[in-house]
Amino acid sequence: MYWLNLALTRMGFWITWALIPIVVEIIPSIVSTAKLMHRQRRMPKLKAPQKWPWVTIIVPVYNSEDTLFDCIRSIDRQTYPKQAMQIILANNQSTDDSFGAYARAQDAFPNLFLRYVNTDKGKARALNAAIYESIGSYVINIDSDGLLEPNAVKNMVLRFESDNSIAAMTGAVLPQRQLVQQVSGWWHRLLAKNEYYEYAQAFLSGRTIESFRDQLFTMSGAFSAFRREVLMETFLYDTDTIGEDTDTIGEDTDMTFQIRTRLGKKVVICANAIFYVEPISGFAELYTQRQRWQRGELEVAQNYMAQTASLRGFFKDFLVRRIMIDHTFTFPRMIWTFATLVLIAFGYSTLVVGLSYLLIYGLYVLVGVINFISVGILLKPYPAERRFYSRLWWLTLTLPIYMFLTGWIRLVGVINAMTTHATWRMRGFSEEWHQLIAVLRDDRQTVRDYYRQRRKEK
Repeated sequence: MYWLNLALTRMGFWITWALIPIVVEIIPSIVSTAKLMHRQRRMPKLKAPQKWPWVTIIVPVYNSEDTLFDCIRSIDRQTYPKQAMQIILANNQSTDDSFGAYARAQDAFPNLFLRYVNTDKGKARALNAAIYESIGSYVINIDSDGLLEPNAVKNMVLRFESDNSIAAMTGAVLPQRQLVQQVSGWWHRLLAKNEYYEYAQAFLSGRTIESFRDQLFTMSGAFSAFRREVLMETFLYDTDTIGEDTDTIGEDTDMTFQIRTRLGKKVVICANAIFYVEPISGFAELYTQRQRWQRGELEVAQNYMAQTASLRGFFKDFLVRRIMIDHTFTFPRMIWTFATLVLIAFGYSTLVVGLSYLLIYGLYVLVGVINFISVGILLKPYPAERRFYSRLWWLTLTLPIYMFLTGWIRLVGVINAMTTHATWRMRGFSEEWHQLIAVLRDDRQTVRDYYRQRRKEK
């Protein structure tokens, strides 16, 4: 009886810990995904307008010589009428031959209405300058190092035309599957495939669910679209400097909150408008990228929570819930990583600890399986993409570990956001590791010097 009570007590302790991810993340994810699949089956087919409206596509250009031509070619391959598209290449102080890529595109794609404008340095400044030059009813921003899926622009315009309440939307962003397949090195390839899988589930499942609730946290800076009249009601992209020539880190999130929170208008995702980006170049880029995203999210959330959060509607405010899930619960998750070793030292069974971790891992895999099914449904119009995604089913087993790794990176981003000045250039893993070693060596030397001084005094 004693051993049974002891086992139940200790297992109960670990089950209580497991309730945090189960209640806060896993159960809501399962319920939301089920609703997503139900709603997706009932989505009506959109009808084309009698006359297609003008669309302005803005491409910020900064040292884009190697990728700009292919980006423009993907615009030329759009099924949207070319006579209704204006393309503005907003060059923000490039030092390479980006203009040469533009000149080649002019010759290769004579049916495109292309413009090349020079702007001040910084992506936000380039976007703002191009917005004032735009003539389209809708304005679409895309990065110069990505490719549009042929139906992307048409699907976005159809969504706008079918629902006048939509003020802005983001597209779905996926790494280019051909480039993911070409990645060399098992570790880099594993990272790239997990990133692809993460993007597919984040955009085609996660952000679609947020969109249904009108709780989309951020539009993608790589691919977003706006009604021009709404865009002109905003303060445009934030150009408050955080360095000599740099923009605020979270300008895309700031724009999202300007439209939804300040203007009270609707922001959604268009899941069938896909923009392909290059896969992650390695762990170093993942480390700095996720910190930058984390910092931008915190900056914008701090600004808008000060304006909207109140005690009366504290838990009804989706921003409060988002911050609690993304940040507040990050700390206990990380703490338990080290607490495990302490509790084992205090006599907790390694078997019970291991089973608890296995339980939580299994639940995250279950969520991954459900998301895998829902994303497969959303990719039905894209057979090649769907086949590639389906072959990666085994990543449901590795994604929880990948997300745990990125969770640690985000935690470092939170700490850096509290302790360092904002800057677009984030310290890399190697740089921070060397700094950590230097601090530990300095601390060790300080302790040594202290005890040497004590011995001399004796």
